[in-house]
Amino acid sequence: ELGGNNAFVVLEDADVEAAASAGAFASFQFQGQVCFATGRHIVHRSVADDYVGLLAEKAQRLRLGDPFREEVDLGPIVNEQQLARVDGIVRRSVDAGARVVTGGEHDGLFYRPTVLADVTTHHAAWREEVFGPVAPVITFDSDDEALALANDSEYGLTGAVYSRSISRGLALAQQIRSGMVHVNDQTVNDEATIPFGGMGASG
Repeated sequence: ELGGNNAFVVLEDADVEAAASAGAFASFQFQGQVCFATGRHIVHRSVADDYVGLLAEKAQRLRLGDPFREEVDLGPIVNEQQLARVDGIVRRSVDAGARVVTGGEHDGLFYRPTVLADVTTHHAAWREEVFGPVAPVITFDSDDEALALANDSEYGLTGAVYSRSISRGLALAQQIRSGMVHVNDQTVNDEATIPFGGMGASG
């Protein structure tokens, strides 16, 4: 098990619809309970409103329930202790100024996919590995700022960069301190033939 708080960077020239689809999958698939889920959405200020709106729409369409008995998209959080941890991180972040765009509530162990906006680097949802279906979104203005934000974590497992320019995406990806970084793909992805490991607290 490798801990992670993985960065998903969306540059201003990205295909925002494609990025939001990938970002939703990477934060919400498996209820966010995988080490390489996206934990931090780092989005250029000029496209942030569109991205957050699309991400929230996708979150709202996801169906929760018992996948053994129902046609659903997401199952439960693993136990009550983890549910309390996920909900506590969200509540502490909101108390500190983050805004719930959608979600932030649960029915038993079924936690609604949650999108947080107005996130800062001081919020618990930014600093901690949530390990739940929560997508915190922070904004940036320059590639240098995006890189600093992506590297602002003790973890370094996986990451992603979205840009219509492959060369620009690769250039940024190569500077992210992480065991694996995808360009125009989401973080929950690996290849069995490629070594997989992390840096920092993910190693």
